Amino acid sequence: MAGFLFDEMIFGPVNSRRLGISLGINLLPTYAKVCTYNCIYCECGWTPNRRGMKIHLPNKEEVLQALEVSLHNLVGTDRQPQSLTFAGNGEPTMHPEFSAIIEGTIQLRDRLLPQAKISVLSNGSMLHKPEIFASLLRIDNNIQKLDGGTEETIRLINKPLKAFRLNEYVSTLKRFHNLVIQSLFVRGEVNGCMVDNSTEREVEAWLKLVCDIKPKYVMIYAIERGTPVEGLERLSREELDAIALRVRNAGIEAEVYV
Repeated sequence: MAGFLFDEMIFGPVNSRRLGISLGINLLPTYAKVCTYNCIYCECGWTPNRRGMKIHLPNKEEVLQALEVSLHNLVGTDRQPQSLTFAGNGEPTMHPEFSAIIEGTIQLRDRLLPQAKISVLSNGSMLHKPEIFASLLRIDNNIQKLDGGTEETIRLINKPLKAFRLNEYVSTLKRFHNLVIQSLFVRGEVNGCMVDNSTEREVEAWLKLVCDIKPKYVMIYAIERGTPVEGLERLSREELDAIALRVRNAGIEAEVYV
């Protein structure tokens, strides 16, 4: 059973499958996962009930000061980041100062490491907030989750903890000009219910949404670490390559990461 948490606000750099040398920025607690989803494959484990939990989030000044120190230490070394990546222990856009932190990160990047990309790994649950949407428009890698082509499948795999309507989510994603879709394919059994978003029916429904959204790029990947649901199956490279080929044949760039 998974339960890996990042124990630092600024972590890495790590060699990311998708982003190269990536310096991680965790805006959430180092002692608990905080998220709006409860994905069956999340390496951080299940999302705990926050009722009664004391949650301390780093403020903007703490984040930017720590990031500046890290960049000063890394620029010019063989560990110089290619991406400044907002990820960590849950959903980064939940942070109340997210937009201000993005603004400060852009300024630091431009001053200290202009060739680096700014990336955000998100589940898209906060896109209804205009300031979040506007901030994500300004970054290089605006990476949003889409793990299924039907609302039923997304509810089974991602288990949103707040209201979710797939048609509204798709409509919002279509408004981005800098969108990267990230999709994890998995099969297994959850509470006696079979979950498999790699079937022909599921892939066809997902591909239809991808073609409607028209992202600049699609990242296709499989589980890499432990998962809170035991026995989930890691799809093969060949299966993922076949899905990626269908995306490319539709005229959209896609890459597999395993």
